Amino acid sequence: MTDGSGADAFAEFLRELKDRSGLSYGVLAKRLHMSTSTLHRYCNGDAVPADYAPVERLARLCKATPEELVELHRRWVLADAGRGRKGAAGAATAPAAAPVEPVAPVDPVPAVSEAAASGADATDAPPRRRRRTALVAAVAAAGVLGAVGLAVSLPLGGDDERGERPAGSVSAAGDDGPGESAAASPSASKSSPSDSSPSVSPTATVGDKARGQGAGGKATSTPSSASTAAPLTVAAAPYSWESPCSQRYLIDKPPGEVPPPPVEQDAAAWVAATGAVSSGEQYLTLTVQGTGAETVVVKDLTVHMAGKRSPLAWNDYAMGYPGVGCGGNVPTRSFTVALDAARPAVVPEAGHRDFPFKVSESDPEVYYIKADASAYDVSWYLELDWSSGARSGTLRIGDGDKPFRTSGNNGRPAYEFPLGGEAWEAGDGS
Repeated sequence: MTDGSGADAFAEFLRELKDRSGLSYGVLAKRLHMSTSTLHRYCNGDAVPADYAPVERLARLCKATPEELVELHRRWVLADAGRGRKGAAGAATAPAAAPVEPVAPVDPVPAVSEAAASGADATDAPPRRRRRTALVAAVAAAGVLGAVGLAVSLPLGGDDERGERPAGSVSAAGDDGPGESAAASPSASKSSPSDSSPSVSPTATVGDKARGQGAGGKATSTPSSASTAAPLTVAAAPYSWESPCSQRYLIDKPPGEVPPPPVEQDAAAWVAATGAVSSGEQYLTLTVQGTGAETVVVKDLTVHMAGKRSPLAWNDYAMGYPGVGCGGNVPTRSFTVALDAARPAVVPEAGHRDFPFKVSESDPEVYYIKADASAYDVSWYLELDWSSGARSGTLRIGDGDKPFRTSGNNGRPAYEFPLGGEAWEAGDGS
């Protein structure tokens, strides 16, 4: 049985949704393309899904409300975090390696041998003199060995040349892409586009949750205090789908070389394999969670432009099956970004709250961002401003080590994959 109130609360919520739906485990498992025993284990709390996508599909099959979807995601985040802590505790209690038996000291060479080797008459040297000679020789040998060891351990040219940094220094991703590094800036400034941001939010890459979904965004931080450990983490899922019907990708390949559309949880791997770019719009989710009991204020979320070019002249592939209905509610904490604008901004959906929000370890937040582009091929990041007490900073969020990328698709050849079909067919591009 999975331990921890987080996992128990998550399983309890799943059971409530399942019972309310009136559907059996067998029917739900078949629609979710998983085994009945696996679904049973999720609902009983015997296991926590590593990926949120099947959990969301289960909730939608059970007709969960937008508020219930947000609460379910919150409970899954806590349950998943609890599973990680349990794994770390298990590793810490693993048996230690057997101690190495000390090597027996080597007896010093008798002074008689040294005297004999030098041709001296051993019988003429007093015993006290022989012992003193041996002691001096041993001390000299130890001194030489110590000096050699010290010389070998010293760095050639200092820490920087070995690629090491003092504590408190972190790697950074520059505005133009990965591969650059710099020490953390003592202060964060959103107004300066040339600022570098230290790599990876404090406890793990932002890909932690996203890795379970095939790929993930990466948050880089620029705290304004002496400590570089920001009190929150951000997990970005850059290939979430608002619905299959609205999701499209541009690919520089003919239809015969493109595999059938994936399900949502496999989208990141499919995108990586095909070299696809989000077409027309990109839907991503950000899970923001504190690393401790202290409250962290998420002050604002802004867009940082990394590049804007003419839209890609590639083929446009739809993920939804033609003739199959799609739809869904707008979840809480939903925002839009118009990437074609001169200064794109994160704007809340109608009727939704704007920043600031508050998070902690036990109270995460999930933000849903829909960015659209029609006239340009845009590379962009998100920057999240936070504060906690006297500390503040900025986290830069992207698609792993790269910016997010969204391209317009106007006039591009469109293709759809019929349900039960075997090949892509020309579509209407809508």
